Amino acid sequence: TCVFTFRHSFKLLISKTSKGTALECVKLAIEVGYRHFDGALVYFNEHEVGQAIREKIADGTVRREDIFYCGKLWNTFHPPELVRPALESTLKALKLDYVDLYIIELPMAFKPGKEFYPKDQNGKYIYHHTDLCATWEALEACKDAGLVKSLGVSNFNQRQLELLLNKPGLKHKPVSNQVECHPYFTQPKLLDYCRQNDIVIVGYCPLGSSRDASWVNVKCPPLLEDEMLVSIGKKYNKSSAQVALRFNVQRGVVVIPKSFSPERIKHNFQIFDFSLTEEEMRAIEALNKNIRFVELLMWSDHPEYPFHDEY
Repeated sequence: TCVFTFRHSFKLLISKTSKGTALECVKLAIEVGYRHFDGALVYFNEHEVGQAIREKIADGTVRREDIFYCGKLWNTFHPPELVRPALESTLKALKLDYVDLYIIELPMAFKPGKEFYPKDQNGKYIYHHTDLCATWEALEACKDAGLVKSLGVSNFNQRQLELLLNKPGLKHKPVSNQVECHPYFTQPKLLDYCRQNDIVIVGYCPLGSSRDASWVNVKCPPLLEDEMLVSIGKKYNKSSAQVALRFNVQRGVVVIPKSFSPERIKHNFQIFDFSLTEEEMRAIEALNKNIRFVELLMWSDHPEYPFHDEY
């Protein structure tokens, strides 16, 4: 089983970084109080994350069982025979015996090979036959082998979740679904469905996103400038970011803010000393615009592109 305690309701997303950044950020985060870390093979820094965890174990700050590490299976490793080698690559980089959670990063398979983003000569992405149930069975074997404690998914819609939940002979159900979730995109229907099936929603982009038009929907206004969030923050002497994070944590969503700034890492963690009222929670829920920051439109022609469905 996978247990997300209140302490685990907050984790640090470690995406691509310059050399040495992940090492220092993770060490600082552990000192601040973070225990849940979200990484991936395609971020190319799992060796630094593992080193940071091992160093903080060695100096007595934490024990291995205090740390909750989530790794991800990338799109080019969906064929069943590639699943365990991908997980073993993560374990080798981390120099850990197991990961606590391993998730399918996207429900869309790409052509296997050395390229993580395979394209043809015309610059078009090369997809691969997607069989989510076969991929899941390979993940179940990894859990049975003791390489991972729990299994989950990311960016799955309800139909794709039901594929797994209704799979004949299902041994281990997904314990989590990592999706975009914040006051402008609250995911009420998916959240309700996942609750009914004991699947934890892990929210990425809980503070909105960068304004990089190459992959972000910049039509959605900047979340942290929202007058309601700023106003509520003033009441508690908190920032709009802290209010947005507290909102999701309070409704049972695990949040994964991404930061490499020491001050922001500390700042983002300071949300456990106040609570929003029911009225404030309803007011923030009403901010929902049903607009994604991360649409992944470059892959919208993939047969398993997840965002065509309402949820």
